[in-house]
Amino acid sequence: MADARLISEHWGAGDVFSKIYAAMLEAGIDPSRVTVDQLAPVDHFHARGFPATRDLADALPIGEDERILDIGCGVGGPARYLAQRFGCRVDGIDITAPFVEAANKLTDLVGLEDRVTIQIADGQSLPFVDAQFDGGYSQHVTMNVADRDRFFAEAFRVLKPGAFFALTEHGLGPTGDPHHPVPWSQDGAGAFLVPPSETVQSLSKAGFSRIGVTDTGQDYLDAYRSAIAAAGRGELPAFGVHILLGETADEKVRNAARNIEEHRTHPVQIICRKPAA
Repeated sequence: MADARLISEHWGAGDVFSKIYAAMLEAGIDPSRVTVDQLAPVDHFHARGFPATRDLADALPIGEDERILDIGCGVGGPARYLAQRFGCRVDGIDITAPFVEAANKLTDLVGLEDRVTIQIADGQSLPFVDAQFDGGYSQHVTMNVADRDRFFAEAFRVLKPGAFFALTEHGLGPTGDPHHPVPWSQDGAGAFLVPPSETVQSLSKAGFSRIGVTDTGQDYLDAYRSAIAAAGRGELPAFGVHILLGETADEKVRNAARNIEEHRTHPVQIICRKPAA
């Protein structure tokens, strides 16, 4: 990714695990007995949170003991959820060191260290051999990827023939020029949005086929509006992703909603396949 350090620092600086741990205690959650379900409000650190992960999982053909790759795994919530739900093994990578540290500690807390492995790595240069995974996914990562061709080529390389690849993202809408700050960029730096049609072209260029695109804009807009309303009523929970978005969380969410309303962004879910040998 272009200027990986800048992007990494935008997403997570300082002791991320301590923030989550403190919020856990404030919410009355016992860290020694915490479950994957209890972590869900905070550890699916992407747009629409856990519901987005669940919806994506519903569409994925994951089998027991299959090996799945999470590119840009954040603090590991989706990886842990898939491992528990499907009985699969998940390898997660992320460029943000505080996220990786928090992810591994949270994985230990819920006792999934034998199913989930997370390490620091860049999606444009994956530390895996060819044809290693039965499937892969990337949730709201590509908005920060400058070289999509390379990113998708790397995903294609490490997947087995016939494997699925899925992604969710906020594509660039027909109006363009999104308002900032948004969750993936404070001022536009490190943001590389393209129209969904260009993402499809990049996937096809990498070799993927059977590329299906689902418009998810209304789902995300509804979720943003709900969060805005809750904040306005002073009802944000002690344990939620807003604790990781920082002081500008409210403004980021408002802009994310406005961008969809004004067709500046176009959220989509895409699922495709690496052709069978």
